[in-house]
Amino acid sequence: MPILEKIVVSNFRNIGFQEILFSPNVNCISGNNGEGKTNLLDAIYYLSMTKSAFSSSDRYIFRYGTDSFSIGGVYAMERPSDGKALTARFSIQVSAGGEKKLKRDDKVYGKISSHIGELPIVMVSPSDVSLVSESGEERRRFINSVLSQMDREYLNSAQQYNRLLSQRNRLLKDKRPDRELLSVFSSRMAPHACRIHEARARFAEELAPVVSSYYKAVSGGKEDVGIEYRSDLEKGSLEEMFEATIRRDTELGYTSAGIQRDDFLFTMDGHPIRRCGSQGQQKSFIVSLKFAQYEIMKKSYGFAPILLLDDVFDKLDMSRISNLISMVASSDFGQIFITDSNKVRLKGIVDGFTTDRAYFETTAGCFTRI
Repeated sequence: MPILEKIVVSNFRNIGFQEILFSPNVNCISGNNGEGKTNLLDAIYYLSMTKSAFSSSDRYIFRYGTDSFSIGGVYAMERPSDGKALTARFSIQVSAGGEKKLKRDDKVYGKISSHIGELPIVMVSPSDVSLVSESGEERRRFINSVLSQMDREYLNSAQQYNRLLSQRNRLLKDKRPDRELLSVFSSRMAPHACRIHEARARFAEELAPVVSSYYKAVSGGKEDVGIEYRSDLEKGSLEEMFEATIRRDTELGYTSAGIQRDDFLFTMDGHPIRRCGSQGQQKSFIVSLKFAQYEIMKKSYGFAPILLLDDVFDKLDMSRISNLISMVASSDFGQIFITDSNKVRLKGIVDGFTTDRAYFETTAGCFTRI
């Protein structure tokens, strides 16, 4: 189980330079809004996933006036061969020109994607409301982030499918695309689409009851929630679908059907939760969704991922907060990072379930252990 012992952050968002030692159990970060609490959690996430949890582009991550940033971490881990303890160092440096260099113990990765899953991580943040309120793209991104950590074949198929999809779309922009070449794309994309569809269907089936169980624990069992997976591939194979939509695709200039249109419907008492759920109910659902992700990943890996809880108590009443903390205290959780603007509330909650914790206060991107 990877435990982040130390992180070194340079020019990441509002963090100029910080070297921080962490507790192997619970780490609590307090401070006013905008001081850098979330930025620290995002740096930890970036070191696991090689991208930000909040920004699709690295250009928004550089500290103002700088042209590169770097993050390094020292992790306590177990050697896969015999389970013996070892220390591993990971670092990533990103330049404004787009170059990204990732290392493990000073050795550069040949492919950055091969790092995904080495440091499993789950993050819960206020921005997760987009999983309920926004388009299917947000939900697909979430599912991809989970499955890519647990399944390298899935990650490879997703990368290959997206690469081929981009090429097919460029071809479709031609007013008279080569039909034979389009057929080649179909045959090459089909096995990747099938693998992605099967993995997503299995995951949705496994996820739904776990989310329901956590939601009952958080909410006190007041509502029933569910997850439905929807995909164009339920109607037939990708090749058949592409053949049926070739005229429309040519007119539109892009691929109008396929697994890039998949979606996951989140429901409460049989209705879309985005329409009938209150802010508190939606937040409870999202927390339950992320805790279910955590449990499934823990089962898959055989150990607990790092858990990042960013402002997780916001928009939850005290009874739901109590239920949430009871789950954390009674479960086999690993290393946890929690942020809250209310230092007194955070201390009162955390001190109630563990004495193995560290407290940090944040001001303008500087972190002080208190």
